[in-house]
Amino acid sequence: MNSLRNIANVGIIGGGFIGAAAALTLGLSQSLYTVDGGHRAIMFSRIGGVQDEIFTEGLHFRIPWFQYPIIYDIRSRPRKITSPTGSKDLQTVNLTLRVLSRPEVSQLPHIYRTLGTDYDERVLPSIVNEVLKAVVAKFNASQLITQRQQVSLLIRKQLVERASDFHIIVDDVSITDLTFSQVYSAAVEAKQIALQEAQRAQFLVERAKQERQQKIVTAEGEAQAAKLIGDALSQNPGYLKLRKIKAATQIARTSS
Repeated sequence: MNSLRNIANVGIIGGGFIGAAAALTLGLSQSLYTVDGGHRAIMFSRIGGVQDEIFTEGLHFRIPWFQYPIIYDIRSRPRKITSPTGSKDLQTVNLTLRVLSRPEVSQLPHIYRTLGTDYDERVLPSIVNEVLKAVVAKFNASQLITQRQQVSLLIRKQLVERASDFHIIVDDVSITDLTFSQVYSAAVEAKQIALQEAQRAQFLVERAKQERQQKIVTAEGEAQAAKLIGDALSQNPGYLKLRKIKAATQIARTSS
């Protein structure tokens, strides 16, 4: 009987050790978290709220239930944003921008407090639309095409400045697409066709002038030659006979 009790006690003690070990393992697993490469973490505490400390890559400790990490990707990420706006000459323009942006690491606690983890979704579409309207309104529709590089640089400058107000770093901005309304596009195409036709008409006029000038030069040359022959005949009657001999000789050479 005592032996059975001892075995039961050993089983209870063993089960207690196993349970304690399992609880300890679970506690450790919940107390540790990893920050991957290209990421940073901030800590939220149920007592003090968002902490100012920023955690770098690697393994870190937290107090289960009381603390949990908020992890941000701090690498530059591309985002395409399309916005319709109006040009200086009141033409509708659809612009698509490719924006490379990332959060300012030192301001991650502030970004979380004010914008949350989807900060780029909340901020970028709004400020891109704002900047595009301000910049595009300074250019006519035709200038947006001919001065595209200048327009892109101006958009980038203003977007970098505006994004910095929200502690977002803009690394690059580029115009990937620029289209106009169908009415304006049709008008531009018609203008190009008219210009090509005008250029062709001008070419034909210039060619006709050149041909007419060539005929005048040829006629003047023939008249001058006839005058010279006439003068030669009046001064030397044998000149005509000499010309006939030369002509006959040339015909004979051609026939042979």
